[in-house]
Amino acid sequence: MTITSLLVANRGEIAVRIFRTARAQGVATVAVHSDPDENALHVRDADAAVRLPGAAPADTYLRGDLIIKAALAAGADAVHPGYGFLSENAGFAREVLAAGLTWIGPPPEAIEAMASKTRAKELMRAAGVPLLEPVDPATATGADLPLLLKAAAGGGGRGMRVVRDLDALKEELEAASAEARSAFGDGEVFAEPYVERGRHVEVQILADAHGTVWALGTRDCSLQRRHQKVIEEAPAPGLPEQLRTSLHEAAVAAARAVSYQGAGTVEFLVAADGRPYFLEMNTRLQVEHPVTEAVFGLDLVALQLRIAEGAALPLTPPQPSGHAVEARLYAEDPAQNWRPQTGVLHTLAVPGEVRVDTGFADGDPVGIHYDPMLAKVVAHAPTRAEAVRALAHALAGARIHGLTTNRELLVRSLRHPEFTAGRLDTGFYERHLAELTEDTPDAGRATTLSALAAALAEAAPGPEAPLAARLGGWRNLRSQPQTRRYTAAGTAYEVRYHPLDHPGVRVLAANPELVTLEVEGIRRVFHVKQNSNTAGVREIYVDSALGSHTLVPVPRFADPQDRTEPGSLLAPMPGTVVRVAEGLAPGSAVTAGQPLLWLEAMKMEHRILAPASGTLTALHAATGQQVEFGALLAVVQEETPS
Repeated sequence: MTITSLLVANRGEIAVRIFRTARAQGVATVAVHSDPDENALHVRDADAAVRLPGAAPADTYLRGDLIIKAALAAGADAVHPGYGFLSENAGFAREVLAAGLTWIGPPPEAIEAMASKTRAKELMRAAGVPLLEPVDPATATGADLPLLLKAAAGGGGRGMRVVRDLDALKEELEAASAEARSAFGDGEVFAEPYVERGRHVEVQILADAHGTVWALGTRDCSLQRRHQKVIEEAPAPGLPEQLRTSLHEAAVAAARAVSYQGAGTVEFLVAADGRPYFLEMNTRLQVEHPVTEAVFGLDLVALQLRIAEGAALPLTPPQPSGHAVEARLYAEDPAQNWRPQTGVLHTLAVPGEVRVDTGFADGDPVGIHYDPMLAKVVAHAPTRAEAVRALAHALAGARIHGLTTNRELLVRSLRHPEFTAGRLDTGFYERHLAELTEDTPDAGRATTLSALAAALAEAAPGPEAPLAARLGGWRNLRSQPQTRRYTAAGTAYEVRYHPLDHPGVRVLAANPELVTLEVEGIRRVFHVKQNSNTAGVREIYVDSALGSHTLVPVPRFADPQDRTEPGSLLAPMPGTVVRVAEGLAPGSAVTAGQPLLWLEAMKMEHRILAPASGTLTALHAATGQQVEFGALLAVVQEETPS
């Protein structure tokens, strides 16, 4: 069979990435989209697009019937599921095949065998693959702690909780089950020992219908937040050759055990003592597949298409070359409990010889309904040290305007001594998040210089002005003092730019977009851009070698907290109320730290806790309600000490 037209049953970055390969192969492309994604990049990138009415994934990207109907209507002859959504849904794969379409993925039986992590572990136990023994939550004791609760279906860190206190086990089980049911339609959750400071190591496999199975090296994905990967690399550094070989053999055995075809990943947890344990098999393409592509010089999507067409793989894969590292750029604030961010992505530009996979272009909105990942940035070099250095340098020089991101965290992580030495484990951010997100000693000085550059750019004549006006406006001539005030990350900065009143600083050139200063004898170039955020507040973005700063001219936009009574619980982000504590109503007695509401935004669930013990005097939220940032959800009146 020959594929001529491909529908991608997904959105964002992975849809754009698959379309790129399809075009190179001469295959027509079809996108599907929810209403919020009507003008998304993956829709603009496709040859044709079909609307899936609604916004929530359950109404759109998880509606297999609508997706198959769209494929048939658009004349597609194949469906690629990408990752997430329906990519590991055996029922959907069967429906695609029953409709006469080609399924770009493993056989439904293989998906089904590995879809439940509990059933997959039974298969692996029979194949002799080492496993962590499950723990029955009903009989768990203190000796079993810490425990890891995991959703039996799906992945991406959803439905996962670490339990260190038996008293919290029941509540965490309920929360994990609810999150798993919302994300995957299956609330089954199981428990197993939580391995402290373990490494997350996986093996990419590729198999055809003729009995050939490739093990395409290892990847290390240990740097994670909320059990979701942040930085990945290939090959996994520092593994003994014997361990590497045994992981390859176990992965191939897992694939053969279910007659696997296509691309898949077998994941392992490597304990501090070097013993590996099977975690799960992802029967789909992984988010981090680009690092394997870079090291092996392959296009895994192109190989997926060829395998689906019945082609045979060569008996042995190509030899690996060099090292690749990938960082996931998220719209989130790591210093605020990884809080997702929404708004307009005004600018996304990453310099250097790096690969950037993204589902956004300049000016695109980032909404509340989906994962907050903006892009994946990948560097490949002959050695690990060179790849890590290149990636850190590219991210540090990136211009990202409009949203708070984890960019600075990524740069600091890549340059952290533990990471550069290859000492990796899943507890990295638990140990180092505070130091990775705190201000550096010279942060204030850098922000002041950026504020000065913003003021000079605002006051600079445009390019149509006479040359003398453009070059001579900031000499130290006495006249009415000119100052500007800005806020950056809640701190106020005032700069005087005419006459210039900053010791050690000299203006070399300035225009509305570029300011050059000499600072203590060092020439510094500042790129300046202005935009308005979604609240209509003007923001000025200043990028330089000293860092990137977002400045708001005073008067700044008022914080919602400034306008509310004590005890008010405000929405920390736009999202959907997915749960209200049972029996909660005005007049209810609450205790400090008690979960009152559960808010879901960008594929993550956030608990809204009582700020103090007292009485709930108002409740403005209901299950299913969509709320904006700063919306008043409830009010708790603190009890008066007797």
